[in-house]
Amino acid sequence: MQKYSGQHRILVAVDCIIFGFDGWNIKLLLVERSLKPENGKWSLMGGFMDASESPEDAANRVLEERTGLKNVYMEQFQVFGKPDRDPVERTLSVAYFALIDIQQYEKQLTNDNHPEWFLLDEMPDMVFDHAEMVKLAMKQLRYKAALHPILFQLLPGRFTIPQLQALYEGVYQTKFDDRNFSRKLLSTGLLIKLAEKDKQSSKKGAFYYRLDQSNYEEKFEKFLNLVPTPDKFF
Repeated sequence: MQKYSGQHRILVAVDCIIFGFDGWNIKLLLVERSLKPENGKWSLMGGFMDASESPEDAANRVLEERTGLKNVYMEQFQVFGKPDRDPVERTLSVAYFALIDIQQYEKQLTNDNHPEWFLLDEMPDMVFDHAEMVKLAMKQLRYKAALHPILFQLLPGRFTIPQLQALYEGVYQTKFDDRNFSRKLLSTGLLIKLAEKDKQSSKKGAFYYRLDQSNYEEKFEKFLNLVPTPDKFF
């Protein structure tokens, strides 16, 4: 067995992939890179981890420094470590992703580094391997959302079924049949219908619903069939 005898330095960074939902569209938050190489190009929120930090602490610090966002739940999903991923120096990146309600967090965003939301089908070119990170983060998000009702938590206190359908169609980048989606959704028993209607989207209006937290765990498994043939999205 060949032994490794080199003493090259390896840096550890974190990158934050923040997906946002504005009520009808899924978007990706990017910032302008301020360092060479490729300064001025679009980038995920990234930075190096300090020796005294855990990856989670570093991710939260970097996100706040780059965008002003804080108290955002992020989930670690993969380490990216191709030897040539950073042209300056050998760097491993611990990647995190989150999906947030844009309207809830928009007031926290600062103008430093010019953070901007992009539609998923209008994403600009990104530095290094960040496009690959986004692609794999979407794959992980789709996998989890097909098995668990995690996306429900991103909606306001009351929401319409068309809004919830728009959220799922944005995550999966596909169109679901309106009647089947509504029927499967209501059959889960996770929603409570309210008396009020949203009259802004149409003259007829759509009833508001809220998530039934008391039945969340009990009805959990009924959710598994909401996304048809989920394997094709992974």
